Amino acid sequence: MGSGFADKNKRVSLGELVALVPDGASLALGGSFLHRGPFAFVRELIRQGKRRIEVIKQSPGYDLDILCRAGTATRARCGIVAMEGNFGLAPSYRRAVEEGTLVLEEHACASLTAGLRAAAFGVPFMPCGGLHGSELTRVNNWKCLEDPYGSGKSTWVIPAITPDFAVIHASSVDRLGNVRIAGTYHWDRIMSRAAKSVLVVAEQVSDEDFSLQPELTVIPYFMVQALAVVPSGAWPGSCWPHYGVDYPAVEAYLSSETGALDTHLARAPEARSEQHA
Repeated sequence: MGSGFADKNKRVSLGELVALVPDGASLALGGSFLHRGPFAFVRELIRQGKRRIEVIKQSPGYDLDILCRAGTATRARCGIVAMEGNFGLAPSYRRAVEEGTLVLEEHACASLTAGLRAAAFGVPFMPCGGLHGSELTRVNNWKCLEDPYGSGKSTWVIPAITPDFAVIHASSVDRLGNVRIAGTYHWDRIMSRAAKSVLVVAEQVSDEDFSLQPELTVIPYFMVQALAVVPSGAWPGSCWPHYGVDYPAVEAYLSSETGALDTHLARAPEARSEQHA
């Protein structure tokens, strides 16, 4: 643990952070597609042999795909799932759905966000526009309510979605554990408000005084259960402005050759770091 960190009990190793997640837990994973996902955390779930994990995310790709490939994830609530970056669909995820090893509750990004907002706001459901005519309403047995104020219009409502954990990859944290995210933070903020607990993986600890610009804090320290500092923890994805997507590594991961997954896990930055050791 680094010196000068205010709450030393809050900062743990990556292995200790993942150990907080029991089998059968539901995880809302931050980021989007190949960008700033908590991918080191996801790989450590596999190394620790976690099972029956549910993934909740509007736009997963590599993270959900590798969890399906390893047999770690058995449930998912998500919108679009794709590898992005000209790699097309997520093959292990698609295979898992087709073979029935992953139970999918398919969403639009907006409907999943509505469910998370309901949980964050402490209400049983949340209205969501744009669903009229969609088969998702029938498949998921969502309800449509008439406007109680007499407009004559109806609105589909999404039940609250409360993840056990929100797992967020941050650009930096300060010595208290306040979380900053450079660039867009996608759905990370609403995930952190909806979940029962928040776990954070950060690129670095900043020496800046975050209290001088509190509006830049996406998740305040008192909402964070525990955090780990893992440089390059979003590899092979990007974490702007630190690094971009490692496209050759993504392509190598997608290989169907025997041992490709083990090779990929061994090449991950955290697997070679002292923190993982």
